[in-house]
Amino acid sequence: MTPYYIPTSNSETEFTEKRSRFIGHVAHVTTEEQARGFIAEMKKRYHDARHNCWCYILREEGIVRYSDDGEPQGTAGQPMLAVFQKQDITDVVCVVTRYFGGVLLGAGGLVRAYTKSARDAMDAAGTSAVRRWVSMDVPCDYSRFARFQQETEQMEGLVQEVVYGADVTLQVLLPEERGEDYIDRIVDISAGTVTPVVTGEALRAVPIK
Repeated sequence: MTPYYIPTSNSETEFTEKRSRFIGHVAHVTTEEQARGFIAEMKKRYHDARHNCWCYILREEGIVRYSDDGEPQGTAGQPMLAVFQKQDITDVVCVVTRYFGGVLLGAGGLVRAYTKSARDAMDAAGTSAVRRWVSMDVPCDYSRFARFQQETEQMEGLVQEVVYGADVTLQVLLPEERGEDYIDRIVDISAGTVTPVVTGEALRAVPIK
């Protein structure tokens, strides 16, 4: 399956630009009801703020919406939305709250500030890839540990855990389509002395950054 990307967790970030406070929030949602509920929650929490701008993208429903919430048209919601579209993030809602500090930022300044707030909040939330993964145990001696770890990363895999003992066992996740190639590669570089053991497979969201 083609992977898609979602926020790993909810986040909150804040910075000040020319005395205006920008508070960014990102959350993972899967329905418009959840997205609207999150926006309402933020508006209630920051009811005394000048603006609560927002955007959301929903994969299954094919919905993309945004609002400038009183800021000049095109200076808030759309730049925020562009942050997630450029990173191919979906099933996401973002609200950026602005407490006006008395200094006008101008259209360009607003675009930069709302873009930064959305990007900071997304970076803080982290990104997970949703795809079908194959889990494997890879036994090896300590001399091969770094090489096997490198091969896993080159195959877009993740080392979930390392079990230390007389030897080492890497517990790894590989994209489904890379599983057989990964096994062949480990067998090849170990001259047939190591064969990864498949322990399961599942559709899941796995943090990648």
